[in-house]
Amino acid sequence: MTTGLYRIAVIADIHSNIAALNAVLSDIAERNCEMIVNLGDIVSGPLYPRETAARLMPLGLPTVRGNHERQLLSLPRSELGLSDAVAKDTLSAEQMAWIGDMPEQLMLSHGVFLFHGTPASDLEYLLETVEPDGCRVATTSEVEGRLSGVDAAVVLCGHTHLAREMRLADGRLVVNPGSVGLPAYEEAQPYLHRNEAGSPHARYAIVEKQSGCWRTQFLSIAYDWENEALLAESRERFDWARALRTGCA
Repeated sequence: MTTGLYRIAVIADIHSNIAALNAVLSDIAERNCEMIVNLGDIVSGPLYPRETAARLMPLGLPTVRGNHERQLLSLPRSELGLSDAVAKDTLSAEQMAWIGDMPEQLMLSHGVFLFHGTPASDLEYLLETVEPDGCRVATTSEVEGRLSGVDAAVVLCGHTHLAREMRLADGRLVVNPGSVGLPAYEEAQPYLHRNEAGSPHARYAIVEKQSGCWRTQFLSIAYDWENEALLAESRERFDWARALRTGCA
């Protein structure tokens, strides 16, 4: 390990895709990271919710819950969407208890702050803004407003499935690692929009501190996405099959 180098692997939005998760974890194992953190939306999806939870639980990673974890915990089965319903029907009581223990936010050493969407809501976008004609990159002032009162050197968020970083005027580094397991989706709220990575790779990021300065490395990992697309098709989730094959919604 290089003296003075501190590296954190950041994963988010696995969405039950254990094949993508395993590929990412294997890649991380080769990169000398001190820690892996998980930013939520872990098990919701038509692929392998139970197996994904079983893979992660023994690792004990610092993990925050996403909107889908909150929905699993708070909504009755009849009000869940298709992906959450699969998870609800599949997860064990022990796995649901694991989800129930996840905090909404975490502040780690070195001034690293974790949450899923924004500090105010797990449904809001931090680094993007949705308008009637679609989703655009947020302005620095918009992001600073959404992070009002947050005292952290590094801010880590997920939710949008879009890999992006922004350096704020005060030096804070804001990073979304992209999605491990679902590279594209369509969303109707607050306006219809599509978030698309543009390729089917599993994505994560490494944030590293050296000589007092934080920087980001974004990584895209190949895995057998065709096999997962076929599974999604077999479960009549053709939206997922397209996203997994193409990275487009």
